Amino acid sequence: MKNRKNEKNFSRREFLGTTAAAASVFFIPSLFGSEAKQKIVKPNSNFGGVKIGAITYSWRSMPGGVENIIKYCQESGISNIELMSNDLESFLGAPQNPMAGMMRPPAGQQQPGQPGQPGQQGQPGGQPGGQRPQRTPEQEAAIAKYNEELKKWRTSLPMSKVQQARKLFDDAGISVHIVKFSPARWSDEEIDYAFKVAKAMGAKGVTDEIGEEAVKRLAPFAEKHGMYAIFHNHMQFGTPGFSYDPFLAVSPAVMMNFDAGHFFGSTGIHPNEILQKYHDRIFSVHMKDKTGPKSTPPNTNMEWGKGETPIADVLLLIKKQKWPIHVDIELEYPVPEGSDAVKETKKCVEFMRKILA
Repeated sequence: MKNRKNEKNFSRREFLGTTAAAASVFFIPSLFGSEAKQKIVKPNSNFGGVKIGAITYSWRSMPGGVENIIKYCQESGISNIELMSNDLESFLGAPQNPMAGMMRPPAGQQQPGQPGQPGQQGQPGGQPGGQRPQRTPEQEAAIAKYNEELKKWRTSLPMSKVQQARKLFDDAGISVHIVKFSPARWSDEEIDYAFKVAKAMGAKGVTDEIGEEAVKRLAPFAEKHGMYAIFHNHMQFGTPGFSYDPFLAVSPAVMMNFDAGHFFGSTGIHPNEILQKYHDRIFSVHMKDKTGPKSTPPNTNMEWGKGETPIADVLLLIKKQKWPIHVDIELEYPVPEGSDAVKETKKCVEFMRKILA
């Protein structure tokens, strides 16, 4: 076991090298319109040596788009993100999904905890077990045509377009450490595209949902591009016998996006047990506050500070050990009346800042 641990340490430190950090001043228009006075914003969510960020899925109830994502980062004080690919691809000029209106409710009507995009080609990020509306034959034909158009667009996209997107984030002082494409079911050419785009954005890896097929599919591409294939868990740890071990054994390019909230909510076990054992193979943590499996209500997303997830313990362990693990807010509790997802994210940032100060 000791030799294996050393092998893991090598894979963590040697496989990719160091992460480049972007931190510059960005001028953005005020929320009150393009004619309003410009202001300077320098977000910094690195506290006590811990890189705090957010997955942009947290803002699924808000208007999308790269420019809005940057604005939300500025407003909530976020300088590190896991970027959902739908906003990026839209900016890059991807063809429009004919099912988008059916699959994603209008802004403000998204139910917390529900996926913003179904886990299918062209709409990455859907959560396992989500219910999809039954499609008509006409809709199936439209989706098939769209996927072909999307594949053609992806495989011909010049990386100069991606550099334009990266510059917006770099100029804003926002680092994209992961792009969530969820590409395991894509063609080889499109998976290559996903890793090329993520690398061009300055990210260290591409995320997908954990599963044997997905891990084996993406690991060789991660190796090819000198990046990580990073996998997110939901409630799998609540299944007896589930372990990271067989997935990590596939390749040193396989890393984990450990969802501490889902882990605690489904098991009641302290997340630090997983962090202590696998910290050198955990690239990032999704943080949320949930009740435990035996609580009333069980395994439920709560406003931060009202649940039972030991958030402080997790943060302080990462800080103490100086592990290079990103900690990303994943906002899934119901947004209180009179607030919005960006304001709630800002509360979460402040919650963690106080712990790490």
